[in-house]
Amino acid sequence: GAPAFPVPSAADPHGAGVGAPPRRLRRPPTPPRPVAPPPAARPGALHLLPPSAPARQLPLLLAALLAFPADHPLRDHLVATAASAFASALSAPLADPEGEAPPLAGLVGALLAAANRPNHATDRAARALACDALRALDEALPGLLADVLGHAYALASAERSPAAQSYILLLASAARGAVRLGRLGSSASILAVSGPPVPFSVPAHLLSSPTQPPAPLPPSEQNVREIRKVLALVMERPQVLTPAAAMEVTAIVAEVATAVLEWAPAIAAHVKVQFSGMAYSSSPMLLHSVLTLFARFPDAFGAEDERKMARRLALAACEAHRPLPVRLLVLHWLLGSERFRDSVPGLAKWFYPGMFDPLALKAKKLDCLGFVAATVDSDEVEGGSYGQQTTEFIDDGLVCVSAFRWLPAWSTETGVAFRALHRVLVGAAPHGTNDNGWSGAGELLNSTTFHHFQAMLVDMASEHRSLVPVIADFINRLLACTTHWWVGEQLLRTVDECLLPRLEPGYQLASYYPLFEKIAQNEAVPQLRLIELLTKQMVCLAKKHDPDTELKSWSQGSKVVGICRIMLKHHRSSHIFLPLTHLLVRTIESFPDLEIRDHARICLRMLSCIPGKKLRNLMGIGEQPTPSHPGSMFDDPSQRPAQDPNSMPTLASYIHLERVVPLVVKQSWALTLPNFSVQSRASGHIISIQDVSVTPPEQEKPPQPTIERIGYTQEALRVMDSKGAETLEILRRHFSCIPDYLHSSGGLKVKIHCTFRFDSEPFNRAWVSDSHVPSSEGEDELPALYAVTISLSSSAQFGKIPSCHVPFLLGEPPGSGVDIVPIDNCQQEESSYCASVMIELEPREPSPGLIDVEIAANTENCQVICGSLQPITVGIEDMFLKASVPPDTPKDGAAEYYQDLFHALWEACNSSSNTGRETFPLSGGKGLAAISGTQSVKLLEVTPKVLIGALERYLAPFVVSVAGRSLITILRGNGVIENVVWEESDSDAAVGADALVPYSMENNLQLQHIDDDEIGIGAQRFAHLSKRDMGVVRVLIFLPPRYHLLFSMEVGYASTLVRIRTDHWPCLAYVDEYLEALLQ
Repeated sequence: GAPAFPVPSAADPHGAGVGAPPRRLRRPPTPPRPVAPPPAARPGALHLLPPSAPARQLPLLLAALLAFPADHPLRDHLVATAASAFASALSAPLADPEGEAPPLAGLVGALLAAANRPNHATDRAARALACDALRALDEALPGLLADVLGHAYALASAERSPAAQSYILLLASAARGAVRLGRLGSSASILAVSGPPVPFSVPAHLLSSPTQPPAPLPPSEQNVREIRKVLALVMERPQVLTPAAAMEVTAIVAEVATAVLEWAPAIAAHVKVQFSGMAYSSSPMLLHSVLTLFARFPDAFGAEDERKMARRLALAACEAHRPLPVRLLVLHWLLGSERFRDSVPGLAKWFYPGMFDPLALKAKKLDCLGFVAATVDSDEVEGGSYGQQTTEFIDDGLVCVSAFRWLPAWSTETGVAFRALHRVLVGAAPHGTNDNGWSGAGELLNSTTFHHFQAMLVDMASEHRSLVPVIADFINRLLACTTHWWVGEQLLRTVDECLLPRLEPGYQLASYYPLFEKIAQNEAVPQLRLIELLTKQMVCLAKKHDPDTELKSWSQGSKVVGICRIMLKHHRSSHIFLPLTHLLVRTIESFPDLEIRDHARICLRMLSCIPGKKLRNLMGIGEQPTPSHPGSMFDDPSQRPAQDPNSMPTLASYIHLERVVPLVVKQSWALTLPNFSVQSRASGHIISIQDVSVTPPEQEKPPQPTIERIGYTQEALRVMDSKGAETLEILRRHFSCIPDYLHSSGGLKVKIHCTFRFDSEPFNRAWVSDSHVPSSEGEDELPALYAVTISLSSSAQFGKIPSCHVPFLLGEPPGSGVDIVPIDNCQQEESSYCASVMIELEPREPSPGLIDVEIAANTENCQVICGSLQPITVGIEDMFLKASVPPDTPKDGAAEYYQDLFHALWEACNSSSNTGRETFPLSGGKGLAAISGTQSVKLLEVTPKVLIGALERYLAPFVVSVAGRSLITILRGNGVIENVVWEESDSDAAVGADALVPYSMENNLQLQHIDDDEIGIGAQRFAHLSKRDMGVVRVLIFLPPRYHLLFSMEVGYASTLVRIRTDHWPCLAYVDEYLEALLQ
């Protein structure tokens, strides 16, 4: 409990602060007993402040901390902790002056005492730390150091060590506090010193509540001189400041100098002289500091300084070594300041993007070029120094993203190019306050820039059809703007006059339909050229029509008739009557598709029979689907009051997707393993089957697979006996039947049977106006779902899960879901209120997980229901599959094959087996697999009756052999497990060499009758005869995509020992729970 650092004595409280080394006590003093805070203390206000007694010793402790060696690991941390605790706990004014002022004064006094030793080389780090702590307290309590500004000035002027930066920052912070408190207007000097800095007294303005501030007084002449002295000292040595410190100093200098600039105008020039050189630094923080002073003191910087600063920013944007955010920021500064607007056009040559500039920088530089092109005269750049035409800015600037002409329409470069073009137009006619939206229209439409822009747009649409949708969206954006809609109209006129004559009818003309629709929608653009082109298009489609182009002709003909319908809606019929009638008549007479002819006939009838104004209104009404036929089939659903979506029940409460067979293990977790690099595994690390890449065979060399040896040390060559060779042959034969999902399209599927249903009552309350639901006999009035799409996804490694579809489903009547149906009754009739759904998984790893379910369906009222349902749980038992049998195996030899495969895998999964270094080709011949097994045991303390019941219910398909006469008698008699190898022997239990109690001639056989448990065998009973094992049941389970799980169950009369081996060790995390759940 005693402190492990030196503590100054009470007789010398400032020993560490005045240079005397602290005295080390021979015996650690007894720590003071904690003093409880007074009952009246406000909770939360002083939770960071020490109690009263230790608070008086805080200055002593702080002085001792500052006296620690510079490399002490606790000094800086504890001093910063104490200062930050006070800075965060206190606020101005102090809430409890009597309780908070003494520790605060002691803390500041100790820090001032530590800082009051300028040029003391041995502890300059401690003095710098004390200055930084004082500055933090001054920022938390404004004006805390205003009374010691003179001492801070003396210390800063005397300090010449590398700690001078901390003293300068402390002086600047104290000066800012004095200016904010209005001390400049007093008659007393702000640098006056009345005594030593220690002991320190808390200023009066922090001890009393704030009052109405008096009117600010002009600074006295003496204090103006004093503050100029302070600023001169602060700005004297900017080279000793770091970029961050220089940025903070310039901000303080700008604030303080602005306060006295009216009475001392020369300060601005002094600031310019001292800090303007930082503009040529490579630090963006120093450049930002100069820009701050540039904005605060505009009179100090002339036109020449503005041009130099703008040139410096433009050059900084071209310096490739700078980070991308800095290069973007300097361009933002250049365009964002009004003072640089006149200098930007002369810097045009610096704004051309480089070919290897990042795309974001290209976009920003193109913005600058757009600004230049929109600002300067159409003949030459301002001042005539550059003879470039404004059109060259656009063409040369777009060279860096010229690939947009060949890239897809959604590419980023395409967006950047059209963004730059939009900036050119918006810059030439900016958004103004004029309501008519025609500000700058005449100048822009008559400018060389706009004429060049029109020609470039027409050329792009003519030569690159993929850009037509982008151009249509570009024009639509201009039309939607209240300021630039006239630019969009002019561009549509240009397309009509210049682009349409270039186009030829044919199937490729469909790329221009988006532009045709924009022309048809605009009333100011003549429609004659468009109608003539569409007429030629319909004639061309009719000539090229054949059985191979029926679908293409129907699609393009439908779009042409749709464009005609747009014309009927937006144009006066008198203006388009003759050409549009000719188009529709040609379509009715010659177009081969009946549906297109009918649509054209309807449009022609409306054009010829309905007056223009009523026709346009009618076409507008036609945009909204309304019932046009009487009768129940076309009845409009009754209007329902709007419902709050938050008050409606969730879909999962009345729409259910459930498993048919519940899980044995209610698994709620899954083991997730990180994908470590295989090279980092230590020698002998257990691994699962890994894919091994195969190098293609070289010329004149036999194909040899390159096998990546993972986790094994190099060993000598092995000598394999005939048994080992037979084991490898069985394994190769088995793995050749396993598909390789990495190199083939189809892998092994895991199917989960589910049922889909929904409840009528809550469904009606949420989606139907009448909540009355009849009995089960009235099925015609039950709600229904149509075209149900069930989308499935999972974060587990189940591969891509295909969606399921239910065409039609009736809701369950009330009370139909309460019938008790046995789970095992697989012969139950399928209900008309329930649909069967099959979920197919293609696991990449045999592990449990959750399947998220999303549903989308239609109701009878044409409503679309979308939402999430309860997730489907996938357990480890869902991964249990039977191993594949080679096609050349006879039907009656499958049981022997499974037995041989079990023994081969059992041997291969042994940790001492040598087969772990072998590789086995998978089906397809591309992928290889290696076996690295692990083993475990599980003791099940249950009677044979319980175990045999669980085996026959859950694991019967996976049993490959049974050993032991008594056990064979029981299982054969029950008749559930069939087509397995029955290993009958003379001994009561053929359990093998690794059995729980191996048979030995030295063991005495004792018969014991157990009355409390008998096992049923058909219609007979088999009583226990001894304590020895009854036999062994061997189980082989295949885990997709290519793993195995082996059980060797040594069945005893009191318990069963399960020996487990597997080549996928993560599955052992679930096997224990699965075996426990089998017996519940």
